Amino acid sequence: MSDASTRSIYKRVLLKLSGEALMGTGDYGIDPAVIKRIAAEIGQLVDLGIEVGLVIGGGNIFRGAGLAESGMDRVSGDHMGMLATVMNALAMQDALEKLGYSARVMSALAIHQVCEDYIRRRAVRHLEKGRVVMFAAGTGNPFFTTDSAASLRAIEINADVVIKATKVDGVYSSDPMKDPDAVRYERLSYDEVLEKKLMVMDATAIVLCRDHGMSLKIFNINDHGNLLRLVKGESVGTVVEQGQA
Repeated sequence: MSDASTRSIYKRVLLKLSGEALMGTGDYGIDPAVIKRIAAEIGQLVDLGIEVGLVIGGGNIFRGAGLAESGMDRVSGDHMGMLATVMNALAMQDALEKLGYSARVMSALAIHQVCEDYIRRRAVRHLEKGRVVMFAAGTGNPFFTTDSAASLRAIEINADVVIKATKVDGVYSSDPMKDPDAVRYERLSYDEVLEKKLMVMDATAIVLCRDHGMSLKIFNINDHGNLLRLVKGESVGTVVEQGQA
């Protein structure tokens, strides 16, 4: 592809999706139209030759921390949340395959009947063969979010960037849904995110990215075409990198 407009600035990316992104306008579960649209946008990245890893949260089904607040044992709640991410990953695998893309689900928990175990070298091999790899069940440990899992897997597979899909077009000084005076940042350093307590990702995920020099980009998944524009190098959302003021 000689035309710059058809090239990506990345070779391998880790896309982090919240489980809530799959709900559409519903209150629970997966909207088939939404998951098909997101799968198609991921497919556009594959068509550009990008190797795509994917971590999906489970908040549209179960959220461990929320269950714990309701009185459930936190470890049990987190295990339920991990299984919810496996369900979402299987749904995304199906959506991708229906569009003609090869995909694999790799779980941090052993569930041999439905997906592969996460083995780093095998995951990299899948990526090299052009398969979209869904990293499910978080890190396999309670008390760690899927944000942390996304940062960890990105570092392990030597991704060029973590791309976090949200409902807003970047990182704001406060919740833009509640504060009309909220200011959007175009660039931030990891230390600024931590010092300002900006709700980008949890602190563990941010520190992992910072300490390993992993770039992070945050964008609005609901704006169609943003993901493709982002990987082509256009200014989309917020960039978080080491040493950026």
